[in-house]
Amino acid sequence: MTKLRSIIGWILLIMLIPIFVYMLVASGQEAQVMQPLDRVLDEKIDIKDSGLVQNSYMYDRDGALISEMVSDHQNRVFVSYQNIPDPVKQLFLTSEDRHFFQHKGFDFIGMVRAAAANFKKGGIDQGASTITQQLSRNLYLSHERSFDRKLTELLYSYQLEKRFSKEEIFEKYLNTIYFNNGVYGIGSAASFYFSKPLKSLSLAEMAFICAIPNNPTLYDPLKHFDYTKTRQKRLLQGLKKAGVISGKEYKQAVKQKIKLNIKEKKDAYPDYATYVNDEFKKLVSASEGFDERLKKAKTKEEKKKIEKELSNRITALLTKGIKIYTALDPAMQERVVQQVNSRLPYEGVQGGAVVINHQTHQIVAMSGGKQYQKYNFNLAYQAHRQPGSSIKPLLDYGPYIEETGATAGSMIDASKFCSKDYCPNNYNERTYGTVSLKTAFKYSYNTPAVRMLNQVGVQKGFSYLKPFNFEKIVQRDYRLPAALGGFTDGFSPLEMADAYTTFANNGSYTANHAITKVTDLKGKTLFKWKSKPKQVFSIRTNNQMRELLAAVVKEGTGRKANFSGGYVGGKTGTSNSYRDLWFVGLTDAYTMSVWVGKEAKGNVEFLHNAAPHLLIWKGTLQNAY
Repeated sequence: MTKLRSIIGWILLIMLIPIFVYMLVASGQEAQVMQPLDRVLDEKIDIKDSGLVQNSYMYDRDGALISEMVSDHQNRVFVSYQNIPDPVKQLFLTSEDRHFFQHKGFDFIGMVRAAAANFKKGGIDQGASTITQQLSRNLYLSHERSFDRKLTELLYSYQLEKRFSKEEIFEKYLNTIYFNNGVYGIGSAASFYFSKPLKSLSLAEMAFICAIPNNPTLYDPLKHFDYTKTRQKRLLQGLKKAGVISGKEYKQAVKQKIKLNIKEKKDAYPDYATYVNDEFKKLVSASEGFDERLKKAKTKEEKKKIEKELSNRITALLTKGIKIYTALDPAMQERVVQQVNSRLPYEGVQGGAVVINHQTHQIVAMSGGKQYQKYNFNLAYQAHRQPGSSIKPLLDYGPYIEETGATAGSMIDASKFCSKDYCPNNYNERTYGTVSLKTAFKYSYNTPAVRMLNQVGVQKGFSYLKPFNFEKIVQRDYRLPAALGGFTDGFSPLEMADAYTTFANNGSYTANHAITKVTDLKGKTLFKWKSKPKQVFSIRTNNQMRELLAAVVKEGTGRKANFSGGYVGGKTGTSNSYRDLWFVGLTDAYTMSVWVGKEAKGNVEFLHNAAPHLLIWKGTLQNAY
């Protein structure tokens, strides 16, 4: 019964084909009569040139590739028609569709021949599909073997031939065919199997990869090399028979030894690349107005809708193919990762670090945690922890010096302090009298810092933090305990390093970024950050702060971070119960923050004297000089 249905189906299909051919021919002779058919096809089969999914790329500061992003599991490097070598075109023409440039989308004689062969076998074994028909399947249809699909394929092919030139169809075909192992298109096949561009392949190598699409599983060279080699020989024989190559060229190509050189997808520096993907989303959001729309959104549903639109926009850009250029310094990146991995051998102890070139306002390196794996939770920018005393330069000392005109040598009361029910203590509950700001700062006394914020005013003090756009500051943080790092959520290492760059730029803050620009695959710039400087502290105040920061590493709590070679300054921070250890500091060229603790917010008091956070900072930056 099944065999009978197959025979009847093929008879009907053969009967329909001449009618379809007649209609197509007649459409050229009597356009007015046949126009309704074309109009119906245009309405029912809308051929859209949405473009093929292409790879996107990420580069370091020197233009070296660091990450290759494959969308929808389609590894594709697009090659334009004019850049496809003639032998590749001839290989597919002679083996798949010799009359491609003459027919109107299908080969009637070939289909009759295939139908006869299928009639003998009682099923659909041969399809006699033209290049246009194969493209129709790849772009719009399934690969189901049925008569309905075959007829639909003809209609789509007719529409493709109307919509595109032969060269455009051939170009799309050669860039959509599947070469197994997640590889789509002839350009990606050359790159994947031989680690070379298509134009650099020999005739033998071209024929070898052109053998794969006929049956990608059977002719997978990684599993069935001999089968692929046998088909390669048949393809070369076809070229010789067609007069495309000579007998001598055929023999040389057949004898050439094929040596595969599989290209591993580039995916280096996972800590940094993960962040860049997130920053790219922020860049698009800021550049295309999503930020403003989200601010104006009045309901959660409206906000969710906008966020979905942004997500779709990001996907569209990545699938179309873009190039993301970054400020990554590979040597610095390797150092910071090595330091975090080697300085924290303790079970459960983690760390995050960020390095910024404050001269160029660029994020050049980061560690997302020990043995970080791409797309895992990134401690460098996703973890928000209590900053301890590392917040004092930004919230207490900077605003106090700015508002009162004090200097590093000015005196401040370091005795006990109480305001209502808040009575903070100094380290080890020690009490002091009147001391200089430098002494209070370098030894990180607590009561002077609280007095400074109290004198300036909590609202005024917090106003100095607004230019930094800290993500997690909320209204209930506006209270005196914040002077010592008592916040609801806290700050990320990236946020702290970003804010501290102010002290390296005469009190002026400019947002720092990893991405330098984003272009399309042809090099046209699509996105760039547009950051404007904001004067947070006066130059006078900033000079006083630099003196205080330098005192910390020369003779205070940050001595283990000190090294020779220009300016070095910073501030330590320890949160309550030793849950977090911080050091944020700067040199002449770099600002770096380090956080050490337990992800579950456990106690790390046992590390206080060993000070791995200081050693990570020093070990990363001292080699830069």
